[in-house]
Amino acid sequence: MTAQTVQQMADRIAALMEDRLRIRGQSLSEKLRRGGRALPLRVRRAATELARAADLSHHPKLAPRVDPARVRRAYGRCLHHLRPIGAGRRRGDYLLALAARSGAAVLAALAMVIGALVWRGLV
Repeated sequence: MTAQTVQQMADRIAALMEDRLRIRGQSLSEKLRRGGRALPLRVRRAATELARAADLSHHPKLAPRVDPARVRRAYGRCLHHLRPIGAGRRRGDYLLALAARSGAAVLAALAMVIGALVWRGLV
C-alpha cells in the first residue's frame, strides 16, 4: 500500500466528514481534533488510526510500520458510517416515520373517545 493510497483514503474520509458532519479543517487529523466527538467511539478510533497511518506513510523510515490490513479495516469502518444514504432509503424511512406518527395519533384519538364514552357511562 503506497503513501498516496493511504493519503487518498484519508482525504476521502475527511471530505465525507465535511459533507456529512459540517466539520471544517485542512486534514483528517485537524477535522478529528475539531469535531471528532460527533463520531461514535469506534469510528473515531478508526479515523484516528487512518490519520496516523497517513502521517506515517509519508516518512520513508516509518512507512513500513503501517499495516495495510488495519488501514483498510479502519477505512471501511469510517466509510460505512459516513457514506451518504440513498434517496430511496431516505424516502422509505420518511414514509415509515409518517405512518408511525399517524398511527400513534389515531390510537390516541381512539383512546380519548373510549375514555369519554366510559366517563359518560355509555360503555
